[in-house]
Amino acid sequence: MSMENRVIRAHVLVLPFPAQGHISPMLRFANRLVSKGVKVTLATTIFTSKSIQTELNSSLDVEVISDGFDEGGYAQAESPEAYLTTFRSQWAFDVAKQLGVHGVVFFTQSCAVNSIYYHVHKGFIQLPLSGSKILLPGLPLLEPSETPSSLYFYGYSPAWFDVVMNQFSNIDEADWVLFNSFYELEKEVVDWMSKLWKVGTIGPSLPSLHLDTTVLEANDKDYELNLFNPNSNTCMSWLSDKPNGSVVYVSFGSMVELEMEQMQELAWGLIGSNCYFLWVVRESEEAKLPANFIIEEKSRKGMVVKWCPQLKVLAHESIGCFVTHCGFNSVIEALSFGIPMVAMPQWTDQFTNAKYVVDIWGTGIRAQPDETGTANREVIALCLKALMEGEKGKEVKKNANKWKILAREAIDEGGSSDTNIDEFVSKLLDS
Repeated sequence: MSMENRVIRAHVLVLPFPAQGHISPMLRFANRLVSKGVKVTLATTIFTSKSIQTELNSSLDVEVISDGFDEGGYAQAESPEAYLTTFRSQWAFDVAKQLGVHGVVFFTQSCAVNSIYYHVHKGFIQLPLSGSKILLPGLPLLEPSETPSSLYFYGYSPAWFDVVMNQFSNIDEADWVLFNSFYELEKEVVDWMSKLWKVGTIGPSLPSLHLDTTVLEANDKDYELNLFNPNSNTCMSWLSDKPNGSVVYVSFGSMVELEMEQMQELAWGLIGSNCYFLWVVRESEEAKLPANFIIEEKSRKGMVVKWCPQLKVLAHESIGCFVTHCGFNSVIEALSFGIPMVAMPQWTDQFTNAKYVVDIWGTGIRAQPDETGTANREVIALCLKALMEGEKGKEVKKNANKWKILAREAIDEGGSSDTNIDEFVSKLLDS
């Protein structure tokens, strides 16, 4: 059978949850599949398709579906329960198995976090968590507060908790279980998971143009999906005027909503550090800033934008560290560019990710909150000074560079992730 005929037989339908942090890595992986001769169709909601601010790969087919909230998406629903119940009715994996086609699970959170969720789903971890530490195969000893927040704040958001648990309701039927991670980053837990499922680490899922590798992908242009309108030219021009390693980049992703007190403490902490800073503050969050902060900081050492092209920012030589909520996409992107992190986790998996950033991978420090849960301005300023100026910063930067090299080796030709992708494509073409 010729390769051309084999390629025609391989068609992948990609259905991500309609949020920036889920669509971006799955879209990047889809582009990678296209470059290897696989036909890919991205299925997304009507509202999401109208919100996309970026030109998509012309080789990628796009189909729209309704989630029942075509005008406003998740924000249009009267409650999380209302939205998630509707979305759950389209559970694609069940449909795939009913049709007799391959069903593949793609996790956008870390292997470690999903191992924790799996053990909860199986009843090996009893909720609510007590004060006892948790030890699971392939994971470090964890305090309850270092697990996903839905476990130690049990009952806080039952709708989201149910969605997370339902990911594992049929996972044993999956033909593959893919993770946006790489083997060297989480090898102990990957080895354990591989005894249960056909596991493939295929990350970091980034456009190859951002990684200085030998992987040449003709279709892999700068297709970086944004559901918010990025201030690209403004950001990049501002960064280009700053010395190497002198800028603190601050972003809490597309969903985190900081309390007003935390927002203001962060603002004053940035000023107290005396560093240049580029801070992404979504329009819905701007009212929480100190009065006249945006206007005043423009003429001083900071720039506040509503959104920015994060990969380009992290790749810029002026960036010295990243203040992050520790969403896994942001963490693995920072690792891929060797950027030290100040960890300020807020909810869900971010507390476990922060644990790994600080204690396992050694690529950042935690801005420890006080008894109210707020990291105050003095703590934030000290963290920034430690990373940007101190001996701790040199140690963290050394570790960050190590992971940068390993991440790029993984996705490079012949690396662990590239090999897993090739095996996945080969099985598709031969089936």
